[in-house]
Amino acid sequence: MDESMTDAPGAQVKVTFTTTEADLQLPETKRQLLVPADIRRYGLSRVLNSESMLDTGSIPFDFLVNGHFLRTSLEDYLTSNGLSLETNLTLQYVRSLIPPVYEASFEHDDWVSAVDVLSQTSPSGRWSGDSVRAGQERILSASYDGLLRIWNASGQVLTTSPSGSHGGHTASIKAAKFLSNSQLASAGMDRTVRVWKYTEKDQFSGDLKPTLELYGHTGSIDSLEVDGASKRILTAGADGAIGFWSTSKASAPEADAALLPGAHTSKRRKVATSITTAQRGPLALMPIHNAPASAAIFDPRDRTVAYSVSHDHSLRTIDLTTSTVVSTLTTSHPLLSLCAVSRAGGTPLLAAGTAARHITLMDPRTSAATTSVMTLRGHTNKVVGLSAAPDNEYSLVSGSHDGTCRLWDLRSVRPATKDEGGLGSVSEPVYVIERESRQGKKKTVAGEGCKVFGVVWDQLGIFSAGEDKKVQINQGRDVVAQ
Repeated sequence: MDESMTDAPGAQVKVTFTTTEADLQLPETKRQLLVPADIRRYGLSRVLNSESMLDTGSIPFDFLVNGHFLRTSLEDYLTSNGLSLETNLTLQYVRSLIPPVYEASFEHDDWVSAVDVLSQTSPSGRWSGDSVRAGQERILSASYDGLLRIWNASGQVLTTSPSGSHGGHTASIKAAKFLSNSQLASAGMDRTVRVWKYTEKDQFSGDLKPTLELYGHTGSIDSLEVDGASKRILTAGADGAIGFWSTSKASAPEADAALLPGAHTSKRRKVATSITTAQRGPLALMPIHNAPASAAIFDPRDRTVAYSVSHDHSLRTIDLTTSTVVSTLTTSHPLLSLCAVSRAGGTPLLAAGTAARHITLMDPRTSAATTSVMTLRGHTNKVVGLSAAPDNEYSLVSGSHDGTCRLWDLRSVRPATKDEGGLGSVSEPVYVIERESRQGKKKTVAGEGCKVFGVVWDQLGIFSAGEDKKVQINQGRDVVAQ
């Protein structure tokens, strides 16, 4: 190692370096070292990158001590924890998370309820084959004004969906996703799912045309998940039902005539609607929750399996082949959002945002007696949006009505304190993303909204939708240092 480290005057601390990252393992003979007691993260990172250690050049590292990221000198850490300088500290080194700096905002006329990204690395980009090239990334936003907008990465609106009188949504949109570079789906308070064809005339303009209206829910549809490969859609509704839909007119069943707008509108409106857009029903509509259903997702590895969460405190595993609930996990709080966090070679963990201001990580295979694997604490209001990192299995971002998005590193874990219930593990956010419109302002400005309604993490950026009528973009690529 660097001689300036071994021969530094003053107190020294014995440390043992360890990591779970296979490509960054140290030989057994180099794992224990004496370092200056006043050394901090940057100095420790230099030590690891030196020729006599990993010889990796300049990878920024973070260091975990008993599940906490080291944010002080070793001496200060030992003192604050009542430990002596003779303590042998085990330091787990991991690639650093880099601050997700603010990049831009896209202005809207009303609250923005949802956002999605089409890029080379997004699911919709992969479903599009080689059709999405660098520079052709697109951002989809849904708004309370009932309109969808598609943007390029420079913040130009390429197209806006037609209004309700021309085949669009007739009330606020709550969810929207790309299925591919030419198709997307949306849903909202008008109780419908709408499938759209997207075409671009040139690099500055496009066109959104509704191709399918899906009817079945009897309440607002607050969440939508898509699988472009199988052309299937999952929805969660305020009626407590989970909807399973096809984007194909040919394979979608007929809709319940009583739910169609033609049953309650004029003949002129009915004829216009029937000409422009096909109307269909669900493959299955499963009334499995006892309160509003807030989210439903496909299993990342098996698209015949789905998971749903609800205000009734439950997480349910659904067999989509038979439309039956396979298992139910019950938690202590209403569940408002859901995403899967991949684990190498294992069943994914499910992260669920709660009305109690935290996120609970669950293994869907466990018994109801041991639901929570880990609790993520830090938000000060309900957690309504979640998105896993696009390039690793240990990070995710959350969006909350407290006006922030928070980045989490699941490698940073500590035992729960007595005040936290004393059971399980706890993680705390690595970074907090404030709304740019609230920077330097008090949190209680009368009439000024700041709730975050949705968030998605793509290598193109971390995109969040808010009550401030903006899609905010923060850095997403290389947030995890390579």
